[in-house]
Amino acid sequence: MEESSDEVTESTASREQVGSSSDRRARPSIDLTKPPVRSRGPAQAGGPAKGVEAVDVDLYYGAFHAVKSVNLTIAPNKVTALIGSSGCGKTTFLRSINRMHELNPGARVEGRIVLDGSDIYAPDVDPVEVRRQVGMVFQTPNPFPTMSIYDNVAAGLKLNSSRMKKPQLDEIVERSLQGANLWAEVKDRLDKPGAGLSGGQQQRLCIARATAVEPDVLLMDEPCSALDPVATLAIEDLIQELKASYTIVIVTHNMQQASRASDVTAFFNLETSGDPGRLVEVDETTKIFSNPSKKATEDYVSGRFG
Repeated sequence: MEESSDEVTESTASREQVGSSSDRRARPSIDLTKPPVRSRGPAQAGGPAKGVEAVDVDLYYGAFHAVKSVNLTIAPNKVTALIGSSGCGKTTFLRSINRMHELNPGARVEGRIVLDGSDIYAPDVDPVEVRRQVGMVFQTPNPFPTMSIYDNVAAGLKLNSSRMKKPQLDEIVERSLQGANLWAEVKDRLDKPGAGLSGGQQQRLCIARATAVEPDVLLMDEPCSALDPVATLAIEDLIQELKASYTIVIVTHNMQQASRASDVTAFFNLETSGDPGRLVEVDETTKIFSNPSKKATEDYVSGRFG
């Protein structure tokens, strides 16, 4: 069973995924119990990101057991692809990494998800702060429709720091749009509505908005599924550039995209309909697609099912 109530969840997460910029060359340890106190100087790209570890994670929607016993280490500054047939729980697991799963009524998590040594589900952890540290890009581009291109990128920065001076804000907006390979296309129309961009441009705008607040981890839920082939390749190229600064986890149904864009691939599956999804196998992407250890993985990546 995949996540439901996308519209409400995406709107909520977009508002909550805000945070201040930090020096990416030497990030401090994360205290998720309160908003971090960070330098307001320009963030530097290319620094070490943070890894994520899932330990005995079980995910539920009420009484329904959606995902069972996931143990997975997500390496920093790598792209990890989550693949599997529809309903196997990969999107539900992805959203548990920044506590969006619990936004669904009756949803709960058992086990631990650890970011930089801190269990993000510990009782004293602020879920809003988790979503500042772990950004999200959704399947359908969702720029704020009433905001300009500039204000879309700056939204999180403005919400987090009303005292940020305009020149500094300008610098971060420009850098974020450059990082999303969008600056050259929009620099002369920053005051125009973000919703007026093409689908591929809107998705890159959402990536710029997510990275402007300098998260450590960037989650992408089928970010290219609504895009044409040219826009898809642009996003895939961008992902390769972004991993120098971020830990990236991407859900995709496109096997070619997983093989092109990821360093590590994790295959999720369920034995029969109604069973919880499970992590079957995780390995380097080249091995998953050339010589997987499990027959179910081989059957899926070769197109025998799914």
